[in-house]
Amino acid sequence: MAKPKLSAEEQVTEFITASGHPLKDVMQELRTFILAVSPVISEHIKWNSPAFYYNGEMAPFDPKEYKRDIVVYNVRKPGEILLIFPTGDKLHDTTGILEGKFTDGRRMITITGMEDLSTKKENLHALIKQWLQLIEM
Repeated sequence: MAKPKLSAEEQVTEFITASGHPLKDVMQELRTFILAVSPVISEHIKWNSPAFYYNGEMAPFDPKEYKRDIVVYNVRKPGEILLIFPTGDKLHDTTGILEGKFTDGRRMITITGMEDLSTKKENLHALIKQWLQLIEM
């Protein structure tokens, strides 16, 4: 008998639970934090990682523009979690929290532990809210 397909939320839970990553508790805290920013944010697995996206109505667009994608985890390194904003260049970051100057527009935030997350939460929240304002215009 085929195993029932997991929901998007169950897939993210399974990813975090099975990851074995030393910052698994930080991944879960980030997940809870990002989803709490707004009800128009949903989660799924994309690019083999937890990803958060805008679930509201949007005009048609080229999927390669990643307009719906807000932020994706990259958890390959044992001591850090990279939060990758595929369209981060559109944000006006006055805090300096966003890293990188990639020509494709992505920007990142490095999280090295729960204390680091605590110091960056306010700025992360502001950036996600700013992103939502840009998309909902």
